Amino acid sequence: MVEVKTIEKPDERRDFPGGHIEALHLTGLDFAVGTFEPGWRWSESLRPIAGTDLCEVRHTGVVVRGRMRLRTAEGAETEVGPGDVYVVPPGHDAWVVGDEQAVVYDVAGQMAETYAKSSHAGA
Repeated sequence: MVEVKTIEKPDERRDFPGGHIEALHLTGLDFAVGTFEPGWRWSESLRPIAGTDLCEVRHTGVVVRGRMRLRTAEGAETEVGPGDVYVVPPGHDAWVVGDEQAVVYDVAGQMAETYAKSSHAGA
């Protein structure tokens, strides 16, 4: 069976300080569109929601717009921008670079399932 949904009509939306995600749930795929405003930083916005020191969600996706900086627990840093495809393991901080909103498409599933949910669900 073919299953089709549009990002224009997500199954759910989760708002958090400085951004939101819109999730689509299909058979075998949980897809998320993350939108992050200038000045957003995971450790400031989502740490209180996740209840962890760093983001413990694995991210696999592509940057559609804007730029983000990532820092792992080990201190490695990188920056991603439009067209960059990424895999980010659990245990990282992230923040928007510059004055443009960052938009990412995440296909790892965990972001669509648990990101920005309270009770230490991960973020």
